[in-house]
Amino acid sequence: MIRALALVLILGGAAQAEPCRQALALGLDVSGSVDAREYRLQLEGLAAAFNNVAVRSALLSSPGAPVSVMVYEWSGPSDQAVIAPWVSMVDGGVLDGFVETLRQTTRRDASPGTAIGVAVSLGALYLQEKSDCWKRTLDISGDGKSNLGPRPRDVKDAVVAKGITVNALVIGSDSSAAGGNSQAGIGELSSYFRAEVIAGQDAFVETALGFDDYEAAMTRKLLRELEVLAVSDLSLD
Repeated sequence: MIRALALVLILGGAAQAEPCRQALALGLDVSGSVDAREYRLQLEGLAAAFNNVAVRSALLSSPGAPVSVMVYEWSGPSDQAVIAPWVSMVDGGVLDGFVETLRQTTRRDASPGTAIGVAVSLGALYLQEKSDCWKRTLDISGDGKSNLGPRPRDVKDAVVAKGITVNALVIGSDSSAAGGNSQAGIGELSSYFRAEVIAGQDAFVETALGFDDYEAAMTRKLLRELEVLAVSDLSLD
């Protein structure tokens, strides 16, 4: 009888534990190349992407095994800040609060450097806080190549060894600013991120042709990342 009661309590506690389907950390580039207008477009675009009907549906599709999300900003080697701490998307109200946090975020003073390697390592540290999640994904948004701190290629192997996938959203110059060279420019930057930054299982690069295209590009990327995991792929150990 005592054994049976103990087993019930153990199973009951396991049933009440909230599994995590996926942990998603997003690192936003706020270096000197991002002006005030572009910063606002990035934050508003991210908020709108999370509020997209299809993205909301994907996030909230399994409330018993929710997705956890956090957002941080990065620029120089010693200049990063969390703007939306970890939150489990258990219902629409929580998601609404997350979207509002992004919309209410105002720009802080940031150093002009672009330290992608540090941004990747920091994102991996945040994702280590979610080591029990079935899938862990790091998103790095950026509009330029790394020019300070360790090279991203020198840190990404250690990140992948922790079971983390690193994806990227590359932001190119818009056509009005760059003329006919805009596509060539974003192609070169995408190649850099593909070779130097992304890593891990099914890693990919999404592109935005300017910050005006950020919302659409982020929406595409989130939908690709939040594809429902097949039961056979989930580790329940």
